[in-house]
Amino acid sequence: MQLAPFSRAEEQRFYLVAAMGGLVTAVGLLAALYMEHAGHVVTGMTNQVVWGMPHVFAIFLIVAASGVLNVASIGSVFGKKVYKKRAPLSGLLCLAMLTGGLFVLMLDLGRADRLIIAATHYNFTSVFAWNVFLYSGMFAIVAVYMWTLMERRMNGYSKPAGFAAFIWRLILTTGTGSIFGFLVARQAYNSAVLAPMFIIMSFAWGLAVFMIVQKTMFWWNSIELHPSVRTRMKNLLGVFVAAVLYFVIAYHMTNLYFAKQIAFERFILLDGGIFPLLLWGGYLLLGTVAPLILIYHPGLSARRGSVMLASLLVVLGAFCQLYVFIIGGQAFPLEIFPGMEVSSSFYDGQVEHYAPSLPEILLGFGGIAIAFLITAVGVRVLHFLPQDDLSQLEAAASISD
Repeated sequence: MQLAPFSRAEEQRFYLVAAMGGLVTAVGLLAALYMEHAGHVVTGMTNQVVWGMPHVFAIFLIVAASGVLNVASIGSVFGKKVYKKRAPLSGLLCLAMLTGGLFVLMLDLGRADRLIIAATHYNFTSVFAWNVFLYSGMFAIVAVYMWTLMERRMNGYSKPAGFAAFIWRLILTTGTGSIFGFLVARQAYNSAVLAPMFIIMSFAWGLAVFMIVQKTMFWWNSIELHPSVRTRMKNLLGVFVAAVLYFVIAYHMTNLYFAKQIAFERFILLDGGIFPLLLWGGYLLLGTVAPLILIYHPGLSARRGSVMLASLLVVLGAFCQLYVFIIGGQAFPLEIFPGMEVSSSFYDGQVEHYAPSLPEILLGFGGIAIAFLITAVGVRVLHFLPQDDLSQLEAAASISD
């Protein structure tokens, strides 16, 4: 399948979309400059909730960036031809989302210029120091991997490069989960379950993002996704969504096993105000149960747009889950002296209230806009759209029938 040249209307549409992405990026940058100039007092963050809404956006983008590369890994590492056609777009999305996530993360620090210190002075007892190498290594490995895909004379090296990218992204996501898993200062974190949970979350979120982008780009270019490919990818998404649910249940059951964690679990599951609402309604109902019904119900899954809706709901559920995990985990008071009452002028032992401010939200959307802009330009300039061999797909579909 060869893509037709862009018409004048498509050219105008592209420049309009690119301008919109650039505008949202600029607004996000201005929000970051405003927070840096006025200080974090203009945000909803406090001495207790130091990771706010920008971190929800950043961690989603970084974790999903690792997971979206899973599409390429299935093709290059495991030899699935249908997925191999999608490897270039998968790699592009990985780099774009990782860039957007780090954009938010760095600008939320308040002093982005101190990144130079983080890049030249390392404390190897800190997971944050490890991530300096993990993120930069991810950029390098994926760039080399995409080179082997795009350059004919390098195609023979695509499998080992893809395997290296597969291993590295597992390490990267493990490092991201370990930021929380090794953090003993919060009762919500400090659990060995978090590293594998973040890996499977990356699979689900990354595939959901890939399917949204693929559907959007196909619609943009008046291309229909073959039903057999659609069925394969939506079933795989359902498996990943169910696996995330398993790990979330395991995480909460592990906490409930320990008496010291029961108060925190009651806060998150029942008494925490917005947090139980987002967990039960946002993540579980809208982000898990509804997508699984849309994916596996015979009558609903065959309808046009059902897989797109399921993917969007998975992304919505991801944001709800991260908000509960990151913000709720900090809002719950830290038990410094177990079995004793603590009171001071610093509100020790009290639940912290957090409300995200507009600059925080705009910075988060700025990161998404950067990922969107890089993807749109990459697809437009380098023609990264999957080009399926329809005759092979028809033959494979007839054999399976």
